[in-house]
Amino acid sequence: MHPPSVVRRPPRPARGRTSRVLVIGLLATAFLGPLGAPGPSAGAALADAASAGAVSAARVPIEPVTGDVVLPVDGPVVRFFVRPAERWSAGHRGVDLRAEPGAVVRSPVDGVVEFAGPVAGRTVLTVVRADGLRTSLEPLSEVAEVGTPVAAGDAVGVLAVTGGPGDAGGHCGGTPCLHWGVRRDGEYVDPLDLLARATVVLLPWP
Repeated sequence: MHPPSVVRRPPRPARGRTSRVLVIGLLATAFLGPLGAPGPSAGAALADAASAGAVSAARVPIEPVTGDVVLPVDGPVVRFFVRPAERWSAGHRGVDLRAEPGAVVRSPVDGVVEFAGPVAGRTVLTVVRADGLRTSLEPLSEVAEVGTPVAAGDAVGVLAVTGGPGDAGGHCGGTPCLHWGVRRDGEYVDPLDLLARATVVLLPWP
């Protein structure tokens, strides 16, 4: 008697596995983008996410760019930097941070108080760093005196009371906020790009 024949079936193709790998690859590309593609600046990436509705009152880490820069207040971002097409064009030359009137405002950098006084009806304070970087804060009251050396994080004033001198709510449509502007070599730059890994809270602009 002959032994029974053995029929060997060819292995089935791993359809499920292939499909899963393909889907995972597509998702990774959609979220992360192609490998090697340059990423936007920290401030621009956050602004794009917020304007697209992807971020609302979320905590988003900013990748390190330059050290020794801190947030002047701990409030959320309510308006982002918008670079003007030309120096005379419309734009938003800084960021607005939500804060209550009377909140202590800190110097974002080490430097010296270069200016403290009224500009267009608001009290503005400017700190100049050793490399010439200038950071301005408004509207303030009880400001530090011109010539005062400060370290990043030192108190340099308090946010002006809404409806009082400086009108803290006027710039942000009735929401009390601090305007933070930064100039490098005479050009306005995005303050958020200078932060060394801070956590920023984002709120939608009304």
